[in-house]
Amino acid sequence: MTSLHVGRRTDWSGRIGRRLEIRMKRLFFFVFVFLLVLEGISLSQDYIVGEGDLLEVSVYDHPDLTVTVRVGGEGSIQFPLIGQVKVGGLTVNQVARKIARLLSDGYIVDPQVNVFIKEFQSKKVTIMGEVNNPGLYELRGTTTFLELLSKAGGLTDDAGDTATLKRMTKGNNVIRIDLKRLIREGDMSQNIMIMDGDSIYVTKAGQFYVTGEVKKPDAYRYEEGTTVLKAITMAGGFTDKASTTRVKIIRKNGDREMVIEKVGMDEPVYPDDIIVVPESFF
Repeated sequence: MTSLHVGRRTDWSGRIGRRLEIRMKRLFFFVFVFLLVLEGISLSQDYIVGEGDLLEVSVYDHPDLTVTVRVGGEGSIQFPLIGQVKVGGLTVNQVARKIARLLSDGYIVDPQVNVFIKEFQSKKVTIMGEVNNPGLYELRGTTTFLELLSKAGGLTDDAGDTATLKRMTKGNNVIRIDLKRLIREGDMSQNIMIMDGDSIYVTKAGQFYVTGEVKKPDAYRYEEGTTVLKAITMAGGFTDKASTTRVKIIRKNGDREMVIEKVGMDEPVYPDDIIVVPESFF
């Protein structure tokens, strides 16, 4: 078993770079939350109706069919003319279309139905891991992942690029949220709707270490696809004394360590790897 003590050296340029990266990450996050508010994105029509919601249903030019009704324990409501209607698990738009279809079956010609959520059911969700205020949150109305993240105080400086959402549906659905695509690249397909009972965990960013004959030996944030060449570049490149052909990696293998000798520059790097650049003999 090989062990290695990685010395810590003060490198202000490296620390300043990491601080700038953290600030940019925070800036990207708050910009997207602000854009959501600015643009007034309305997601209410995609809200999944459930027990306890209070619906206001109206039919154009038929004021006698305007009702306010609460969704019962079986996900159903009572509506004039057509009786009991199952609405639980449907979006607001789907509820409106369903009621219109039932009314058009012998009651009203081409009914124009509008559904409005007057009171939302309370949703309880948990967000843990690398957020500033982890815990249980009670939400009302449509809530996206970014909105929940904002309520939880945003990401910590150590947050990784992935959040895992467990949804209590049949089969316990697991959804992976790519934070890099969402926050840095603006891919709003990752900004999923939060549902009652969801449990979210934001992972911690992995690190790897570069030591020996490099200009900025230190710990660096791991990103998927990192190679030895990229790691050494992040560490400022080789010094004049470096043996570029004898680079090795010390890698954890369970509770042991393994040493990979004479690695190539295209060798993949993994979290907790220690990349050692020895001094040349000549």
